[in-house]
Amino acid sequence: MIRIDELLQAYRQGFFPMADPDDGKTYWCRPHKRALFSLEAYRPSRDVQRLLRKNKFSVIFDRDFDGVISGCAAPRKNDPETWISTEIIEVYRKLYRLGLAHSVESRYQGELVGGLYGLAIGGAFFGESMFSLRSYASRVAFDRLVYHLRMKGYLLLDAQIMNPHLRKLGAVEIEHEEFMVQLDHALRKKIVFL
Repeated sequence: MIRIDELLQAYRQGFFPMADPDDGKTYWCRPHKRALFSLEAYRPSRDVQRLLRKNKFSVIFDRDFDGVISGCAAPRKNDPETWISTEIIEVYRKLYRLGLAHSVESRYQGELVGGLYGLAIGGAFFGESMFSLRSYASRVAFDRLVYHLRMKGYLLLDAQIMNPHLRKLGAVEIEHEEFMVQLDHALRKKIVFL
């Protein structure tokens, strides 16, 4: 089982856990290039802006962490495998109870239809995963997360490994060394997430 102190130290050193879908074992990852979002440069798409204006989704923080992490771990239409193992779910539940892991939940007519979860340390937020059962549900949750992080003074929103969805949301890739400089600066901040 991953120990909390071990996991927090790993994040501070630029690592994050991923389970191998084949053998179920958890491995520490530290990619050569890191995906992240510029909190200042992020702009929501017109579709997200329209949905926000119409209040199609209500967005809530930290009400249903279990629902969000379970939604993130569930198989996807085009990808039945998941890197979120039972071990990872359990350690993040502990982090949530300690006030370090957080969820952002999109609800439609009261039902959880999307969201994301991650870990907050200092002025860094490490986005772990997102899911969506309804179009744009996770994008609206992400938009509200960015807004919240800006208001609180966070410096870093880590997205870990680039993929087409993250790129579409505005993530950029930087070299590991540059990521570590930004991470070091962000970790010096003392911010309470909620």
